Amino acid sequence: MSDVQFISDREIYEQVIRKAVPSAKRFLWLATADLKDLHVHRGKRMVPFLAVLSELIADGVSVRLLHASEPGPLFRRDFDRYPNLVDGLERMLCPRVHFKSVVVDGRLAYSGSANLTGAGMGAKSSRRRNFESGFLTEVPEIVDAIMAQFDRVWMGAECEGCGRKQYCADPPELHSP
Repeated sequence: MSDVQFISDREIYEQVIRKAVPSAKRFLWLATADLKDLHVHRGKRMVPFLAVLSELIADGVSVRLLHASEPGPLFRRDFDRYPNLVDGLERMLCPRVHFKSVVVDGRLAYSGSANLTGAGMGAKSSRRRNFESGFLTEVPEIVDAIMAQFDRVWMGAECEGCGRKQYCADPPELHSP
């Protein structure tokens, strides 16, 4: 991969979801505004993306998910199929999150327009997916900047100036030890 690669549409699915995410060894951070029941290729069949996350967690990978709204019932149904997600997936809902990013082990990051949905990530057929684009990079300064934005929200550094705390169902202080 070049230092910074522009990717769009189906490339997002292939490069981020199929290649980068499963390569995580230490941690995976996912940020999205919208969260739906994304399915991914596994051999000749499709499985819930949550199966991939469950396997990563079983392998000792720390997985954080930051999202803006509650996922739909199909996501919830699939979530319940993988019991280790209950304690193993660190999840935070922040209604102000609109950025979309994926960080793998602090070495590789995607940032762009695609939500964590089948249509957004390019997993759906060409007639059903969104037109999306973003950047995939291994440039340490860019990866660090993407991580810093995620971490500011995750740690609650943006809460005081947010102005919507009364609507926040999942404030960061609930995640503090």
